[in-house]
Amino acid sequence: MSLEILYVGARSGTCLQRAGGLEDLGHRITFIDSGVPEINTGWYTIYRAVHQVRRYPDLFRASSRIVKAVSRRPYDLLWIDKGLMIAPGALSRAREIRPEMKMVAYSPDDMMNPGNQTRRYLARLPLHDLVVTTKSYNVPELTDLGARNVFFVGNAYDPELHRPMKLSPQEQDRFGSEVGFVGAYEEDRADSMIHAAKAGIPITVHGPGWEHCRDRHPNLRIGESFLRGADYTRAVVGSRINLGFLRKVNRDLQTTRSIEIPASGAFMLAERTDEHLELFREGVEAEFFDSDDEMIDKCRYYLANEQKRQAVAGAGLARCRESGYSNQDRLAAILKKLGTAG
Repeated sequence: MSLEILYVGARSGTCLQRAGGLEDLGHRITFIDSGVPEINTGWYTIYRAVHQVRRYPDLFRASSRIVKAVSRRPYDLLWIDKGLMIAPGALSRAREIRPEMKMVAYSPDDMMNPGNQTRRYLARLPLHDLVVTTKSYNVPELTDLGARNVFFVGNAYDPELHRPMKLSPQEQDRFGSEVGFVGAYEEDRADSMIHAAKAGIPITVHGPGWEHCRDRHPNLRIGESFLRGADYTRAVVGSRINLGFLRKVNRDLQTTRSIEIPASGAFMLAERTDEHLELFREGVEAEFFDSDDEMIDKCRYYLANEQKRQAVAGAGLARCRESGYSNQDRLAAILKKLGTAG
């Protein structure tokens, strides 16, 4: 059955990819943009100023637009992607207007991290028919905070974006690397990569916050601060080995890159966790490490064994496709769960 979905979220990143995934499943989407304005715009400057006074301000009046939208036409589902600025009163009013409409809250972050919370988000938790998290440890925690039904779903990839691709010579010059990492600066990540660079491992890093590391070591190359869309995939595909570091502040056991890298047909060497080991067979579909020394040893091995490296990358891609790690597969599981939520 095709659903009429009122989708509230940012018109960017994985949020926009999930909206597209719902459309791919045959559902009709009406989009309400609640995202942070794009950096280096006038709206972003205003947003940052207001954010200092009121965290995550509803700059685009998404809360009132929800009420207006459901007043004008019926929807089967209200999907709020994180939406830290959405007022609980808007959901209560929407429920009064459309009592038959289901409500889903989705978040890709650790919602017990105070930096990922607002009072509005916490207050509206009990109002949702289903609260979806990609953090397994959040399930009991969100339940304790009042969520009625909490569902854990693994991270996902976008089949149109995260896929094998052949790079042109110009793209290979721009994105090619022996060992690569795409992600924001964090001190522990920098320490690990400096250690590897000193051990002779050439590493290229793309992401924000790395500029001050530019001269730390000749083997550590600082690339581009922001990679969007297909350029992100090109950087992943262009790296013979892709490092997968987890955010300790979010208590990560897996991230979106845990799926996006293998789904792009690229080789992943990530931190070892129980969830990573459930997603991919170690040494067959991906590789993992517990220490800097183990990471360095595996970098050396796979840089010297190209056939084995390619075999692991190919098996990781097959696992993503066969085990249903795509956005469409994950979203279908959420909608199936929603059908049983009281």
